[in-house]
Amino acid sequence: QPQPVESGGGVVRPGGSLRLSCAATGFNLEYYTIGWFRQAPGKEREGVSCIGGGRGGSTYEDPVKGRFTIARDNGRTTVALQMNSLKPEDTAVYYCAVESTGQGCGNLDIKDFDYWGQGTQVTVSS
Repeated sequence: QPQPVESGGGVVRPGGSLRLSCAATGFNLEYYTIGWFRQAPGKEREGVSCIGGGRGGSTYEDPVKGRFTIARDNGRTTVALQMNSLKPEDTAVYYCAVESTGQGCGNLDIKDFDYWGQGTQVTVSS
């Protein structure tokens, strides 16, 4: 079972950038659909971005379009989320999740993702 692990969170000023990474020990994530989600304090977990398995395409939710980029990295074994032009409202715990049944990104519904990481904190503050 691929157990994802996130890294790269931190504190950044508004307008700054961070790069998150998702890896799974012992698993090559290349052929899995990978989603990034986030949960801010007092709010429900929401989808951010997704990349389909293999040569599948990527999707972005409206709040991050044009600012975030999802891509396969490290010889396609991991998945990165490059976050630029960060805003205070991007502050949240960011989670990486694996969809293992081949359904693809779909509507980036939490229920479609099977394996979840523990999350990494992203704080955008001046």
